Amino acid sequence: MTEKTDTTSVKNPPDADNAPKKKPAANRKRRNSKPWDVSQFKVEPQEGKARFHDFDLPAELMHGIKDAGFEYCTPIQAASLPHTLNGHDIVGKAQTGTGKTAAFLVNIITDLLNHPVEDERFLGEARTLILAPTRELAIQIGDDATQLLKHTKLRAHTLVGGMDYGKQLQKLQKHHCDILVGTPGRLLDFANNRDIYLDRVEILVIDEADRMLDMGFIPQVRRLVNLTPKREDRQSLLFSATFTPEILRLSETWTDKPVTVEIGAERVATDTVDQKILITTAKEKFTLLNNILLGDDVENVMVFANRRDICRTLHEKLKKQGFKAGLLSGDVPQNRRMRALDSFKSGSLKVMVATDVAGRGIHVDGVSHVINYTLPEEPEDYVHRIGRTGRAGKNGTSISFACEDDAFLLEPIEKLLDMKLSCTMPEEHLVQAVPVPKSPAKNKPASKSSTVEAESGTPEK
Repeated sequence: MTEKTDTTSVKNPPDADNAPKKKPAANRKRRNSKPWDVSQFKVEPQEGKARFHDFDLPAELMHGIKDAGFEYCTPIQAASLPHTLNGHDIVGKAQTGTGKTAAFLVNIITDLLNHPVEDERFLGEARTLILAPTRELAIQIGDDATQLLKHTKLRAHTLVGGMDYGKQLQKLQKHHCDILVGTPGRLLDFANNRDIYLDRVEILVIDEADRMLDMGFIPQVRRLVNLTPKREDRQSLLFSATFTPEILRLSETWTDKPVTVEIGAERVATDTVDQKILITTAKEKFTLLNNILLGDDVENVMVFANRRDICRTLHEKLKKQGFKAGLLSGDVPQNRRMRALDSFKSGSLKVMVATDVAGRGIHVDGVSHVINYTLPEEPEDYVHRIGRTGRAGKNGTSISFACEDDAFLLEPIEKLLDMKLSCTMPEEHLVQAVPVPKSPAKNKPASKSSTVEAESGTPEK
């Protein structure tokens, strides 16, 4: 076990004699500037809405909340924070897109700032452990934590599989581990190698417990939880999209006298998303998808399918049609998934094809459309999918294809949403076949102009 060395003096040498002349002046300017105050963050009270100002949160955290653009609490935040900030355990039912990540991060950061560690600490010794079922979700939580920690001295570390172990270890060995986020398998690797220590965890968060169960991670999660202090000696927060009997049994094992908070799926699904169901045939699906993507109002789109092979085929066909498309599925190497996700976030990719597992935890502002190429077999996944659009107060569009193979899956979705979904036939122009863009002819002698055309390829949409 390695003791953390004080790196402050390395990064900010006390001896300023050797520093450039402009640097001390800049430092003096910063020292003389007025420190940030919560009074600079004005949010007017609104009836029926809770503000972060309504809780006694540290000023450093409020500064991060302001920078993140948060003003009013989402329902899950307003319902859970009064309990978690008072130290109670939580079992929360909430879908992706409800703001639950910020709900548990605000509680965590408040507790860590209000109760600093006074005694000796070691590198790799986590104060908070957050478990997530997918790499993308874990990375997103880590990024959100880093954003909220911007004005504090606290550090968040993210450990996920499919990425270089050594590089993750190097980062872990540079700074104390206040918030540790990761996927179960990679966290166990680090724990077994004694590169992380969980015996002093103060807060445990298990996110998307239902997905952990579906993916077979519960044995690994159980081993990690057993490495943390007893449930009476830590705060435990468990979130799940569904409360199955198995999830409730797990919550009884891992939490201590928890408060139950439920946010209904219908509030998430219908507020800002225009939901459309198009009746089609399996044969016409790709033509329909192709023509929708050509629409002027389509900016960036997530296309969901139930199986990896369907996603791979869709991805290949879309690229042949000239679309800039990425692929997120479990069989794609993690580094390629992250590059594709970064390109999608930056706007250089217009279309992202994804499975439900890979699609969890993707927080991309401005997704204009979600298209369900195949209807999900689990109704909750429908809510997760369409939650990728209509975020941050913006409106979004969800288009689902219902054919002879999966139309029967609509009824369970309507039952979950407690609403009837209107089904319509697609407009005539949307089912007219679009030819595959032609490649330059190979049997002709390559002139200078044709060589340039062949190298540039078909312009991508």
